[in-house]
Amino acid sequence: MINTDKATINRIHSLQQQFFATRATYDIKFRKAMLKKLYSALLKWEKPLCDALYKDLHKSYEEAYLTEISIVLGEIKNHIRHVSSWSKKRYVKTPLKLFPSSTYLVQEPLGNSLIIAPWNYPVQLLLNPLVGAISSGCTAILKPSPYVETVSTVMEQMIKETFDEYYIAVVQGNREVNGQLLELKFDTIFFTGSPSLGKTVMTAAAKHLTPVILELGGKSPCIIDETANIELAARRISWGKTLNSGQTCIAPDYVLIHKSQTEEFVKRFEANLKKMHGESVKSSAHFVRMVNPKEFNRVSSYLKDGEILLGGNTDEKERYIEPTLLKVTDLDSPVMSNEIFGPILPVIEFEDYNEALALVNSRPKPLAFYYFGNNKRAWNAIKMCTSGGACLNDTIMHIANENSPFGGVGNSGLGCYHGKDSFTAFSHKRTVIYTPTWLDVPFRYMPYTLFKYIKWLL
Repeated sequence: MINTDKATINRIHSLQQQFFATRATYDIKFRKAMLKKLYSALLKWEKPLCDALYKDLHKSYEEAYLTEISIVLGEIKNHIRHVSSWSKKRYVKTPLKLFPSSTYLVQEPLGNSLIIAPWNYPVQLLLNPLVGAISSGCTAILKPSPYVETVSTVMEQMIKETFDEYYIAVVQGNREVNGQLLELKFDTIFFTGSPSLGKTVMTAAAKHLTPVILELGGKSPCIIDETANIELAARRISWGKTLNSGQTCIAPDYVLIHKSQTEEFVKRFEANLKKMHGESVKSSAHFVRMVNPKEFNRVSSYLKDGEILLGGNTDEKERYIEPTLLKVTDLDSPVMSNEIFGPILPVIEFEDYNEALALVNSRPKPLAFYYFGNNKRAWNAIKMCTSGGACLNDTIMHIANENSPFGGVGNSGLGCYHGKDSFTAFSHKRTVIYTPTWLDVPFRYMPYTLFKYIKWLL
């Protein structure tokens, strides 16, 4: 991949600043038109993007459409439907002490935005934030991941054909290019990636006091207690863990399971793998590969950190790692210290419910939390354990509701998006007080001769 040179980056950044200053993006009709252009472009480029996803990640057309294309299309339709109402000036109740004034909230675009996307869902995680930027009236520089070169190239072609660079443009390159972008002053930065890189982005943003949205990751726990429907749990966890070969920020990262359920869970997990992928997962059209040799080597190294209960086979040439259940007793081992981001699932047994909750709470706040068991215990676990989002008796699906926010907390992220929250993420909520001229209440003015009345009023 060719890095976009610094001069080009600076030129595009300057052009977008100039364009935003014209206030053209404030027009709701303009925003709707641009959202419709993006929708049409995505339909036109669906096949090239899906082909690119298969080439870079071995992602099947079905999975590419369901987890990437359709999610963005749904997000665009939601914003086209609601952007007018989200953008309207809103009246806020005004207290008597401010009579005869009225208070309004006005949504304004933050301005020039930078969106940096990762490689695991390279279409969805680049374009979904862009929908929020367009809907709110911002310009955007998009920075896709160099790890999925084919997808990033197609994405650049699509954006270049659809939008003028003074409004929306793609910049390509490695971390050096990221550094050049982060040196520039943006009005907002949206970053999706690891917590360590998120800290780098936040540090750079602080130099310009730039607000950031950080969609990070972490080790998302999954608890299975003795009351759980183990067949259902195994089915939904095996799907959630093998989707995109576990290269999903909200994939179950480890399972805490009641000792009485372990044997049956392993058996059911294996049975569901065969239902989804056939006798050979490796030969399945729907099983994604590790993105590159570096990731293959990193993830496969975790296989030595426990007892293999299921799976464990690898093929370096194909960057293939078989879905693996790994019984772990050393909670300080590398597989329990790092986000796995692959199809290996540590299994840790417990006997006491409170013991499981305590283990979750001893670790940084995760992006997702999953619980399988009866309602009373499940809702208590939600109350006791903090996370960005959660599912009870399911995995992953909380991300699929375009009407609810998605985001992390603590080490797993800062801020949220999807639906109206995407619009809000790229907007400034401005308070405007309107005071008529027909009455000028004397209370506010010095020398405060009416102070006793003011005090009573307050």
